[in-house]
Amino acid sequence: MPNLGPAELLVILLVALVVFGPRKLPELGKSLGHGLREFRKSTQGLRDELNVTAPAPQVQATPAPAAAVTPAHALTAQPKPATDVNPQA
Repeated sequence: MPNLGPAELLVILLVALVVFGPRKLPELGKSLGHGLREFRKSTQGLRDELNVTAPAPQVQATPAPAAAVTPAHALTAQPKPATDVNPQA
């Protein structure tokens, strides 16, 4: 959403003044302020209610398992020694 500068706000206020008139504009601003205030109160009340009824789950600290370390010589490909298949000899 683009930022509104002073020139844009002035145009918006002039259009609102022409459309609603000088007598209706303060009432409109007042009702808009009341509506925003009620909306904030209701959303804050909802947040408070959700925080009270559903607290954050407790996380228990458990020790991390020790990582298995593979020796460097086991990582290289080595041919297996020949074994005797016939043990009767």
